[in-house]
Amino acid sequence: MTSNILVTGASGKTGRKVVKGLIHRNQNVRLGSRKNDPPFDWEDPSTWPAALDGMDKVYIVYYTDLAVPGAFEAIAGFMEASKEAGIKKAVLLSGKGEKEAERCEALVANSGLEYVLVRASWFNQNFSESFLMDPILAGYVALPMPEAEIPFVDTDDIAGVVVEALLDEKHNGRTYEVTGPRKLTFHEVVQEISKATGRNINYQAVMMDGYNGMMKAAGLPADYVWLFDYLFREVLGNPDNHAISSDVKKVLGREATDFSDYVRKTAATGVWNQAIPQTI
Repeated sequence: MTSNILVTGASGKTGRKVVKGLIHRNQNVRLGSRKNDPPFDWEDPSTWPAALDGMDKVYIVYYTDLAVPGAFEAIAGFMEASKEAGIKKAVLLSGKGEKEAERCEALVANSGLEYVLVRASWFNQNFSESFLMDPILAGYVALPMPEAEIPFVDTDDIAGVVVEALLDEKHNGRTYEVTGPRKLTFHEVVQEISKATGRNINYQAVMMDGYNGMMKAAGLPADYVWLFDYLFREVLGNPDNHAISSDVKKVLGREATDFSDYVRKTAATGVWNQAIPQTI
């Protein structure tokens, strides 16, 4: 059966893979982004009705994170707009162990729509497509919480779970926690990438206050600094948030991608051996 599905964050780490997976399954997909026509912008609610018009289902990815101030209000407004547009089902990408994100989850679960909640651990791709890419290229990764053991999850697995959640009604009302199959510390992660690339990449543990100072000194916005302080202290700082889940296998019928497999695949692209971007 063919559905009309709005994918918000369509150019993001999970969104673009969800789009690809849905198209492969012969679904009609609308890209939810500011550059698309009609445009979709979380900061401009006036764009939401047109983006939702004619859609049956929606994949919700809130930028930058469901924990940030304003996310709760945005999700509340978006769910109202979704109901008014006749949306039947919503799948929400959430953060594993984020109490603030759980408030947003409740909005989706209590909306009256069919829904699935997908709680993800930290992404493997943070090391190749996001804020940890430049430190890897520089050969020096300074991060707090050296004792945290994290079941990093691959965005291929997240996207696979989301596609199934959108298309198979047996998942309705479920909450899935998607993680990798084992836990690693930041030091172990850096060691694996260093070995796979043949480069000398070092990990240095730093205090949280020192890391905040580094972000501020780099000119990062205050809300960005706040978010990462929250994620490190509240999520990574709580061992209860690092339990390994079998939900990827439950939904996809296969084991979750191991971090070593992600590293080998990514290293083969050469992305970690490119020159460090120069700023002027």
